[in-house]
Amino acid sequence: MCPALTQTIRDRRTIHHFKIGEVPPTSIIEEAIEQAVWAPNHRLSQPWHFQLIGSESAAQICHLNADIVRADKGEQMAEIKLRRWSEIPGWLSMSFDKSEDPLRSQEDYAACCCVAQNLALILWEQGVGMKWTTGKVTRDEGFYEIIGLNSQSSSVVGLFWFGYPVKIPEATRPPLATFLSRLP
Repeated sequence: MCPALTQTIRDRRTIHHFKIGEVPPTSIIEEAIEQAVWAPNHRLSQPWHFQLIGSESAAQICHLNADIVRADKGEQMAEIKLRRWSEIPGWLSMSFDKSEDPLRSQEDYAACCCVAQNLALILWEQGVGMKWTTGKVTRDEGFYEIIGLNSQSSSVVGLFWFGYPVKIPEATRPPLATFLSRLP
């Protein structure tokens, strides 16, 4: 067992609050993506595509999300979300090409999830926190338009916010016996 890797896995946390205005260098993000894609993927399909989202596109996503929240929860919640989302320093999304074969789509999504975990771990080692979100906005046609994808041929795996953590939350896991079944 690799103690350093094990420690990184145990220490990594989803970060909800980032230092405002402190965007990690693009080189760190690009290097992390370059390493993260060394994930398992069925038949080496390498299905992932990334969209590094700049401030203009991020602002459009913030407003789109505020519109969605406004329709569901009203003006006050929309303004709170808009303010909070507008403070997120770094934005990245991942997608994959849809397949007519449901099994292939499932395998490609699973491979992308492996890449997302690798990405989170690699960024964590660099002092960069990440949050992987799959909220309503990531399924909205407007989101696809903003990030330059066709929803008929692409599927969004998630939106990844990244930056330097303000606070690192505590976490625990239940004992192994609660989720491991032993079969004869």
